[in-house]
Amino acid sequence: MAIDIVVPPLGESLVEATVGSWLKKVGDAVKAGEPVLELETDKVNLEVAADDSGVLVSIDQEAGAVVKPGDKLGSLEAGGSPRVGAPAPAAESTAPAPPPTPAPSEVRAAPAVRRLAESEGVALADLAPSGAHGRVLRDDVAKRQPEASAAPAPLAAPPSAPAPRAAAEGPVERVRLSRRRLTIARRLVETQHTAAMLTTFNEIDMTAARDLRRRHQEKFRERHGVRLGFMSFFTRASVAALKQFPRLNAEIVGDDMLLKRFYHIGIAVAAEGGLVVPVVRDADRLSFYQIEAEIARLADRARDGALSLEDLADGTFTITNGGVFGSLFSTPILNGPQVAILGMHTIQDRPVAVAGDVQIRPMMYVALSYDHRIVDGSEAVRFLATIKNLVENPEMLLLEG
Repeated sequence: MAIDIVVPPLGESLVEATVGSWLKKVGDAVKAGEPVLELETDKVNLEVAADDSGVLVSIDQEAGAVVKPGDKLGSLEAGGSPRVGAPAPAAESTAPAPPPTPAPSEVRAAPAVRRLAESEGVALADLAPSGAHGRVLRDDVAKRQPEASAAPAPLAAPPSAPAPRAAAEGPVERVRLSRRRLTIARRLVETQHTAAMLTTFNEIDMTAARDLRRRHQEKFRERHGVRLGFMSFFTRASVAALKQFPRLNAEIVGDDMLLKRFYHIGIAVAAEGGLVVPVVRDADRLSFYQIEAEIARLADRARDGALSLEDLADGTFTITNGGVFGSLFSTPILNGPQVAILGMHTIQDRPVAVAGDVQIRPMMYVALSYDHRIVDGSEAVRFLATIKNLVENPEMLLLEG
């Protein structure tokens, strides 16, 4: 009996996907629940698993094909015989048997991890996976170094001088944009065309927050197993400011404004395939260490290409920290349909006037971009001033829980 493999529901706002790589070949045996292929969506890569055991008898959509939920991808034959040379399902036995060596197509790893392993000369099949459901993670590759060659390669003869060529000529590499990169480009342009985006700026004296962090960092790490970063300060401050200025936590739908009474804070993360914004859900209910632990978990999943659609859904406000890359000043673009985004930047010692004296203080520029269709300039300025006041007086954040 033939069993169709179809594109599953893709989740919020996703209407199509691109077939990435098939993990099985025609004739391979497949167990129920075993991944058969990967789909690339605008937000994450998804594995499509077999609903029943059988043999893969057809592939209807090759890598690169654009598909929609419900489209047929291929088919299995329940109870079919695997092709000659293909691994057959193991028969039940009471005697323990040594584990078989997995074939390369049976290794579970995100495309980014596969590319890293290839660049490092590491065979995925030789690694001990540490991720959920036997998935190989980036750290597994990093721990395994490729074997050094027995002898250095002989030195090649120096090349002859290249022939002169026209100044307009040069080496060119054509690279197909990923679905995520194309979507990022499309949405940023749409935001510029549909939202009345403005940005207001301020600067924050990080002295008190930095000192508090230094005093408690060691005990915080020992007790909770995560480091105390500044993201938890800004997340808590943002939630407090959103409660005071609810229109920055809203969304425009037609002629209506949806004021959201929950606080799902998106944290922008630079992943290999492009920027992603996983969401810290119900941030208003989380303590400092819970926020830090959740951000660390989501960032690890982003780097390993293991984010789920749920990890990215329902954000109401976004924080992006260009300071980790050295950015001193920038204008963040709205993450639609959200109407506001906070941009953090690098902390830099600068001379500032304090009570009539010039002192060197650790200062951070912050930027708030907002949709002027529903957020007035005075609201945006006061919102950012509220965050400034809370971060400069971090003990107040304890009262905002």
